[in-house]
Amino acid sequence: MATKLTANGVSTTDTPGTEQYEVFSIGYRHRSKRYQYDYRHTDGELFSCVAPTLTECRRKRDEWLNKRATNK
Repeated sequence: MATKLTANGVSTTDTPGTEQYEVFSIGYRHRSKRYQYDYRHTDGELFSCVAPTLTECRRKRDEWLNKRATNK
């Protein structure tokens, strides 16, 4: 059985430095799919997004990580 990304609306991605994602379908006859993506930073902060591809989710995560690094 696969691990669900959320339980009662709360992310189950709780180990620092890990990612988790789920794929879901949208649109007429589920022709389009989206990725729900969570990444738990090593400091405990959660990054979450939805995008058409896993690559796009990871790109957004990397932008978030870079922005955090430059703000410190």
